Parts: sequence; structure tokens; C-alpha cells
Amino acid sequence: MARTMKVAIVDDEADMRQSISQWLALSGFDTETYGSAEDALKAIGPDFPGVVVSDIRMPGMDGIAFLRKLMGQDSGLPVILITGHGDVPMAVEAMRVGAFDFLEKPFNPDRMTELAKKATQARRQTLDNRALRRELSDGSSLMKKLIGQSAVMERLREDILDLGQADGLVLIDGETGTGKTLVAHALHAVGPRAGRKFVTISCAAWSEDQLTARLFGPTGDGTIPLVEEARGGTLCLEDIEALSGALQARLLTVINEQGVPPETRIIAICNEHAPDKTIEDVLRPDLYYRIGAMKITLPPLRSRGEDILAMFTRLAEEFAGEYGCEAPQVTAQEAAQLLQAPWPGNVRQLVNIAERAVLQNRRGSGSIASLLMADNETAGPAMTTEGKPLKEYVETFERMLIDNTMRRHKGSIVAVMEELCLPRRTLNEKMAKYGLTRSDYV
Repeated sequence: MARTMKVAIVDDEADMRQSISQWLALSGFDTETYGSAEDALKAIGPDFPGVVVSDIRMPGMDGIAFLRKLMGQDSGLPVILITGHGDVPMAVEAMRVGAFDFLEKPFNPDRMTELAKKATQARRQTLDNRALRRELSDGSSLMKKLIGQSAVMERLREDILDLGQADGLVLIDGETGTGKTLVAHALHAVGPRAGRKFVTISCAAWSEDQLTARLFGPTGDGTIPLVEEARGGTLCLEDIEALSGALQARLLTVINEQGVPPETRIIAICNEHAPDKTIEDVLRPDLYYRIGAMKITLPPLRSRGEDILAMFTRLAEEFAGEYGCEAPQVTAQEAAQLLQAPWPGNVRQLVNIAERAVLQNRRGSGSIASLLMADNETAGPAMTTEGKPLKEYVETFERMLIDNTMRRHKGSIVAVMEELCLPRRTLNEKMAKYGLTRSDYV
């Protein structure tokens, strides 16, 4: 769901503040007004969720001094300055200082709205990028994204913690859509280099000459080669199977020149290779044994059992929140179909199915079964999955039903007992059996 952006209006003239505020409010903005730059600075700090519109000519701290203060604490904050005719040269100078744009009095209100929209879009992107960088440096946050209680996921989380701390070179393999890039970020975030740079490049996205220049230099455009940019941090090479023999040799030389632990950690991701080949077949042996000494193979979704239902439920609830509608209720038959689906696209396919299921539910049409059938037809011949005992399907569905009901009632045991027609003791026993804790829903 889009973040609500504020517009802070700063002007010593009350009439001007009010008229700008009213116009922008009618245009859908959330406005705040301040009679002086000093008052505004008390409320506007780093990561302020919005933009600033300020007059230049004000008693006390003027607009230029105000702009310098704002840029000093958050250079990514868009500031729109309002100028009189004689202040245009000053406003041009302010643009060099970091102002987003300026409006000359008298200005067209529609132009104000247009600028405010552009500024808030830029601000939203800046804040989203900051949040992403913080998330990608937060190991605990990333580990929470690797949800699931299946044995293979428990083992994966343990491997990430162990190999992350080991601080050596790592090779990540697995089917498409299993989350290999997320695991690479997690390895960096839980290790000793967490606060340093994480630099990534897809080896399949560039020609050999371009990739050589981007990795090792000279780049030709004055930018730093990635092996230098990542020095002291982590260099993530996606699609390493696309490296030519010559580039594999060049990379091996860089690795051999490093000490132990390596000055720059290299995490290699293999995204795809021919069905009759393994990663050992597509990399030269000396390079494979250097980067493959520590290896993580991500499990395919079809091997993760009831994780599939837990993930589908969580994703559907998140998408329902974004679209402002109810999440679809999964029937026992649909639960069985989700568990038995071959999932050739793995987690990425599950995300798409969950979003489309929510959109269908909002329209009151379609079914999860039809989405799965359409996806598998599009994907062509898919891998098969073995059936499970009836008892396992029943237990999986029972756990999902209790989990969903607890989420909807925000942990209210009484409400869950009433809806599921279960006595308290039976509900407590089943929650203990399935590892469900009331505190997770409150």
C-alpha cells in the first residue's frame, strides 16, 4: 500500500500558507503548515515522510538558510522554493545547493500540484530505497523472509547462519524462483561484513567485453570496477554459469590473490544450466572447487510440504491488505491442490498465484485450482510430485485452518473456539501439536 506523503508548507504570511494548504489538500495531499523555518525544523527531521514547500523571503531564518539546514540533515529531501520576481537568481543558486525546484510568484496552482506530485514521487522512491538498504543490512529481517517450518527450511536457515559467519566464498545453486538472491543478501547480512558494501551484477546481462570492463576495468566511463567497489565487502555474481572460460580464469586469479579470510567475499549464484549438466560441468574445476567449497542448494517449493500453505496464506493476506479486500478462504480441496502442484516456478510462482487469487476474490470469480491449471499449462511439461498419506493432508489443512482463524481474530481464543466449534482444551492441544502460539497473533 502506498505511503501517505506529507507536504510541509513554510511561509510567514498566514494567507499564503492557508491558500497553498487548501489547494494541495483539495489535490489529495496531507498538508502541515509552519509560520517560520525555525518551527518547521522542529518537526522535519531525517526520513521526513514528505516534501517541503517554502517561501524564500522570511524574517529570521530565510528560505536559503532553511534549505541548507534541511540538506545538511537529509540531502534527499525535496524542497520547493517560492520566489518573488527579484529572487529568481537566488532561487537558481538554491537549485545548486539542492532545492528540488522553484515557483515564481504569482504561480499557477496547477503547476504547484504538478511539482508536489513529482517531489512526492521522488521522495517515496528515496525512502523506499533507504528502507530496502536497511532491510538488506538487517540479518534478522532477512531471515524472517525465509519463512517455513519444514525440515529443509530449518536446515537452510542454519546453513545461512553458519556459512555467513564463516566469511568464505559461497556458491548458491537451486531451481529458478527459489530465492537465491535473497539468500545471498542474508549471508552478507548475518556475517562480519554486514555494515559494508554488497555489490551485485548479473553475468548474463552483459557482453563479454562489457562484463570484463564492469568487473575488472577499465570501465571507460570513470566508474570504479566492481572488484574494487566491493573491496572489503561482498561481491555477488549472479548467473555465474554465463562466465566465459577467459573470465572464469580472470576471476580465479583475483580469488587466488586474496588472503584468508578473503579481502572481498565472493558469493556466486548459479541460476540455470542445461538439464543434463550440473554446476560442476559448467565451471572450470579449479574455480568450482574454490567457490564451491561452501555451497548452498535451495530446496524447490514442492519439497517444502505445509510451508506452501503457510506462505500462500501470508502472501494472500498481504496482497488483500494492499488491494483493500478480503483474502480468499482456502478450501480443503484447494489446500490439497496447492500441496500437490509441481511449482516449476517455485516461490516466485507462488507469489503470483497468491496475488491473482486475491484479485479474483475481489471480483468474486475464479478459483485457485483454475490459476494452478493455467500456470502449469503455460509452463509446459512440469515436474511431478509424489502423493502424501491422507493423514498428512488432513493435519496440514487443520493447521492452516486454525492459523487462518487465529489471524482473523487477532489471537482471540474465545472467538476461535466459537468459530471452529472446539472446546478450549482441544484447541490448546492442537495449537501445541502444530507449534502455534497465541502471542504470534495478538
